[in-house]
Amino acid sequence: MTNPVPSQPEAPPRPEVSGPGRAAAAPPVQRLRSDRPWEETIGCARAVAAGDRVLVSGTMPAAGGQLAGEFDPYEQARAAFTDALAALAPFGLGPDSVIRTRMYLVHARDTEAVGRAHREIFGEVRPASTMLVVSGFAETGVLVEVEIEAYRGEDRTGPDPHPGPGPAATTG
Repeated sequence: MTNPVPSQPEAPPRPEVSGPGRAAAAPPVQRLRSDRPWEETIGCARAVAAGDRVLVSGTMPAAGGQLAGEFDPYEQARAAFTDALAALAPFGLGPDSVIRTRMYLVHARDTEAVGRAHREIFGEVRPASTMLVVSGFAETGVLVEVEIEAYRGEDRTGPDPHPGPGPAATTG
């Protein structure tokens, strides 16, 4: 006697699409821009909010245009995470909203130092994390670069469209 195959749940309905590839009910994609030269050079945004997620572009340890924590992977990681978290602020988010981090290192020997910086900032949050060793970065002296992804839940408020000096938000 064979067991009956359990019925599969019905697939959720697909959203209606209006316009080129956009769902009718989907909120607009919001892009946060800053004065960082890489944004213009490679054509990217500082952060992008789409639906319930906010993704922050790769962040190097720079403070005021200067490399922070030269030769110190711990200080570079702290500076990079602090800077990446600042990109969440216009969306009303902070460390507790972070659900994923990525850490890129030049040297495997720096995993403990970078991990310590991560733990100090996100220890209670415990986001999903990945740490990778790469061959290098575009900027000399950079040992660490980070990316973060945050969840904004049902509150889909975006950045102030008129923030004054600093990063500027655009939609579309």
